[in-house]
Amino acid sequence: MTNIERIKMETKGVGYPDGEISIYLEENNLNPDDEYNPKSNANKRGIYSTALALLESLANQPALLKSYKHDDMTVYDFADSLQSRIKMLERKLRMMQASDDTTSNSNTFMLFNS
Repeated sequence: MTNIERIKMETKGVGYPDGEISIYLEENNLNPDDEYNPKSNANKRGIYSTALALLESLANQPALLKSYKHDDMTVYDFADSLQSRIKMLERKLRMMQASDDTTSNSNTFMLFNS
């Protein structure tokens, strides 16, 4: 699976063209055609950062944040759901280890030392 395929899996239904997705991936230091490495924290972080950027871009389109009616179904909470997903991705990124360095097991430090 390539990085572009992985980002499409993460953002199903968003529907950005491959060219735009490639730009977002490159902005997050990922080559769209490189093989996705699920064991690499840097690669996962880049994918989640790209997904966050795509969703934020989607949230910047006010025409999409209205209520939708399709057949018998109405979607009222698109904007709320989108903001919820953005907050979840931001939280996931904050909690994720920044690099693939296996020497440090913790992102915490001791403020008070006895």
